[in-house]
Amino acid sequence: MNKIYKTQMQAAKRGIITPEMKVVAKKESMELERLRELLALGQVVIPANKNHGSLDPEGVGYGLRTKINVNLGISKDCNDLDMEFEKVRMALTMGAESIMDLSNYGKTEKFRKKLIEESTAMIGTVPLYDAFGFYEKDLKDIEPKEFLDVVRKHGEDGVDFVTIHAGINKETSEVFMKNPRLMNIVSRGGSLMFSWMRLTGHENPFYEYYDELLDICAEYDITLSLGDACRPGAIADSTDASQVKELITLGELTKRAWAKDVQVIIEGPGHMALDEIEANVKLEKKLCHGAPFYVLGPLVTDVAPGYDHITGAIGGAIAAGAGADFLCYVTPAEHLRLPDVQDMREGIIASKIAAHAGDIAKKLPGARSWDNEMSHARVNLDWEKMFQLALDSEKPRSYREGAELEDEKTCSMCGKMCAIRNLNKTLNGEEVSIIKGEYIA
Repeated sequence: MNKIYKTQMQAAKRGIITPEMKVVAKKESMELERLRELLALGQVVIPANKNHGSLDPEGVGYGLRTKINVNLGISKDCNDLDMEFEKVRMALTMGAESIMDLSNYGKTEKFRKKLIEESTAMIGTVPLYDAFGFYEKDLKDIEPKEFLDVVRKHGEDGVDFVTIHAGINKETSEVFMKNPRLMNIVSRGGSLMFSWMRLTGHENPFYEYYDELLDICAEYDITLSLGDACRPGAIADSTDASQVKELITLGELTKRAWAKDVQVIIEGPGHMALDEIEANVKLEKKLCHGAPFYVLGPLVTDVAPGYDHITGAIGGAIAAGAGADFLCYVTPAEHLRLPDVQDMREGIIASKIAAHAGDIAKKLPGARSWDNEMSHARVNLDWEKMFQLALDSEKPRSYREGAELEDEKTCSMCGKMCAIRNLNKTLNGEEVSIIKGEYIA
């Protein structure tokens, strides 16, 4: 790494253009100087650990395409490494910009290192999950500084961004205790940190030793993804005192990170009714000073298990359109099991649809051109071009090939009553025949 800067943010503040900035600017069709300005302000991040040699950098934040993240990793009940790497390959093939390794069982280092070695997508982790296998200790027995040592290990391994639940400090915890919820704390990392504080009586070590955490992040250029321990796990709990209190704390922590040239992402809800999403995005942008916003869903209803890739995509599209920058995919298996490869595929497609719909709503330059190309192919009944342009070409092609067609130009729903076919013929001065044999010009 160039010795005159340690992090992408530090380089941007000093007026330095990094190789990663050049890659991102080209992908986003953004002027390099404009990208540098946004990085310096903290409104855009380029998660790029100096030890992640295979990375194809991506930017997340204001004025850029909405990115998606895919969660995977082993658990005690499902610890098939081959299956997880099949998911990795699918995520990369389908164009996911980010993969989070949420492994929470055993010695995770081998999987993590191989993932970072092979992945061109940025890699995120939750170091707290790894602490149990790393130290082979129960929760209450882990020492405060040991949590930070795990973050350092992930930095050494090449992790690009880490989710750290620093906002669930003693003060936030008291707000939670005084304001009962229907679903309490549903964040896995957040609940573990809350429990650790209650068991030990100590302050959250990520909050108490935050400056030391920032030094670790700066050393490896790890982007700090400030986790939302108090994200709502039910629409009944959204935008409540706990969520807002934590968000205020995350805003304060954001400024402290920027002062040390550490890039920051803010994580957000969760489960949330449709009419609250836009206000929540604006609230995050205000309280966290324009830092990129990373949302799980949001899931807009609690009653659709098995279909939460749909509830999440609905919320994700609204959030992205309102200014959210990064969507964590949701699969049909949400709340039910570890997703398999097919669950993962459906989750990726749903999230990519939501992200693109959001980009259209945000009026990003060029966002509509893809849709216009598809419409042009449709008006010409150019099926092959439609498949090439489709977000997922495999499914529409299989539908088309499985249909029995009277007219190869139309589909099996309308046949010769196809509006596009008949208007094309009429405008070209050709005869339109529905019942009789086709007129050949």
